[in-house]
Amino acid sequence: MGTGRKPKLSVYKTTNDAGVAVVKALFVGLGSIGQRHLRNLRTIVGESLEASAWRVTKTVPLLDGKGNAELGVDLAHHYQILEFERLQDALENKPSIVFVCNPNSLHVEVAQAAIDAGCDVFIEKPVSHSAAGIARLIQSANATSRIVAVGFQYRFHPGFQQAKLWLNENRIGQFASASFINGEYIPGWHPYEDYSASYGARSDLGGGALVSQIHEIDMAYDMFGLPERVYAVGDRHSRLELDVEDSVTLLLRTMINGRNVPIDIHLDYLQSPPVRRFTIVGDKGRIVWDEQAQSVTLEEIDGGDVHEFNYPEFDRNDMFMDEMRDFLTAVEKRGRPLVDIETGSESLRIALAAQLSMKSGDAYRPVDWQESN
Repeated sequence: MGTGRKPKLSVYKTTNDAGVAVVKALFVGLGSIGQRHLRNLRTIVGESLEASAWRVTKTVPLLDGKGNAELGVDLAHHYQILEFERLQDALENKPSIVFVCNPNSLHVEVAQAAIDAGCDVFIEKPVSHSAAGIARLIQSANATSRIVAVGFQYRFHPGFQQAKLWLNENRIGQFASASFINGEYIPGWHPYEDYSASYGARSDLGGGALVSQIHEIDMAYDMFGLPERVYAVGDRHSRLELDVEDSVTLLLRTMINGRNVPIDIHLDYLQSPPVRRFTIVGDKGRIVWDEQAQSVTLEEIDGGDVHEFNYPEFDRNDMFMDEMRDFLTAVEKRGRPLVDIETGSESLRIALAAQLSMKSGDAYRPVDWQESN
């Protein structure tokens, strides 16, 4: 349900050898999300896009964003992009913007190199899998006035936005609790690949349900802010071939208006069909969002009124398109994207506290970047 507006592109257009104004974009990683961003960027900027790529894995099939895969396709030829064998060479080609779409454990290194090369950067979520390098990344982005956005596309989802609107309008009264759940069967994520070799299943690539399914943590943060304490229980419970937690439940103790309010978040790799929903409870009613039902409902106690907001024409790619437009507009106007590097790192502070809690059994404050370096 995007706006259809195209941002002006003068700031990050450059002139190629033929004297034609182009948008030079480098894609680091061309898996499912990298190809989606490439298609969306081309839809928005059209023929002025001059795309390039640097990727280590070159066995990924051609993907259409609908779950369909075509094996054996030369992606560089199909997308008409220039491919580099080294990141340094790709950056020396002087892209204006860089999309970081490789495994989580490699995000910070690539993003830092892109900032150092003078590029604006879009980092796919999460920013990383650890605290290493985050403080420097934020400092570098601020010191150089580089635009750095993080890909939390659910901030652009109409269901989430409506729920947040009702919450901000105080429609459910004094906030009492919230519960979030996201359960997906990891072998079904990308049927064209061996899930056990994917980033989500491997600790060395920054996988695990906690950071791979971090959207719920980000949504909770955007609605309610940072918690005071984070407690988590999680482990590998299944027969799936992975070396990371496949299920984790967080309890966030959040201070709101001087009161301790509980927020629980459950994430797992085990459920099919998938489930994604949240319930927010207040003393005057509740808000329930169900992604699979494509609806968000406000149920008010006084009068028993029920308000349902549906979005049947919504296509999943709409939120990615709106996210892309937001990033490009921030680059054009040298402004702040909806989820910049500082905001987009807050959910990781919570997730890393949850990792500590899973190991020790204690509750932790959200990780502080300065203290962890």
